[in-house]
Formats: sequence, structure tokens, C-alpha cells
Amino acid sequence: MGIRRAKETDYDKLVEVWYQASIKAHYFVKLDFWTSMKEEMKIKYLPMSTTYVIEEKNTIIGFVSMVDNYLAALFIDIKYQRKGYGKELLNFIKTQHNDLHLKVYQQNINTVLFYLKNGFVILRQLIDEDTDEKEYLMIWRNIYRDINKTRE
Repeated sequence: MGIRRAKETDYDKLVEVWYQASIKAHYFVKLDFWTSMKEEMKIKYLPMSTTYVIEEKNTIIGFVSMVDNYLAALFIDIKYQRKGYGKELLNFIKTQHNDLHLKVYQQNINTVLFYLKNGFVILRQLIDEDTDEKEYLMIWRNIYRDINKTRE
């Protein structure tokens, strides 16, 4: 298993991973919304972010996309979910940042629990403008780096 920076030639696969995982996790959002966002994901969102893929035997398993400290996307191919790949990607990103923030739909309970289990806290409730769904703004802060700074 390895993590590497995504290449533009990976984008078709990343969009497919994102699309299939989004349909599964966000069953409460109309399918038309996800279908309508596929092209924008490929030509706008992936290029504007710093994206890393996790792969095994040259097969892309999932990816994480960052825009500064904003965790814009973390998606795992539905065939490989619940096997630790998401946690691997999250831990990889945590080594590069002192703090992270993200938004997650409230109805996406498994993902909310995943982030809570991995040290995130809910900061506030929001409404997603595109879907009118309730979402949480969640944050994570590396408190150990803060403690080490005060010792210096």
C-alpha cells in the first residue's frame, strides 16, 4: 500500500470513486445532483486541490483532497471501505497540518462517527447551499504540537 500525489491522468478514476461513494453515503441527496457534479469535479475541484491517492498494486483505492487546511474530500472505493484506507489517508494528512476543518452531512452518520473517532469535534451546524441538507462543520487540531511549542 502506498500514498502518492495524484496526477491528472488519475482524475477519471477519482471521479468514479467519488461518484460511487457519494451515492452510497449520501442516499438522502438526489442522484441527479451527484451526476450533475461529475464533470465539475474533474475540471474544477480536483485541479484546485492538493490530492493524494492511496493505492495497492497500482490500483487506486481512494483519495483525499485538501484546499489549504480544508479537507475537501476523502473517498474510498466502495469495494474497499471499512478496511482502514480512509484512516491511513486521514493520518497522512494530519502529519502535514496543525489543524483541519471539513463539512459533513449530518445524515451521513458513519462518516460523522469516523471523524469523531479520529479526533474531530463538531464546531457548528450549517446548511449546504447546493442540497439544502444539514451539515456539520468539524475541526481537528494537533494539540501535541501546541504542547511542544509551549515547552520551547
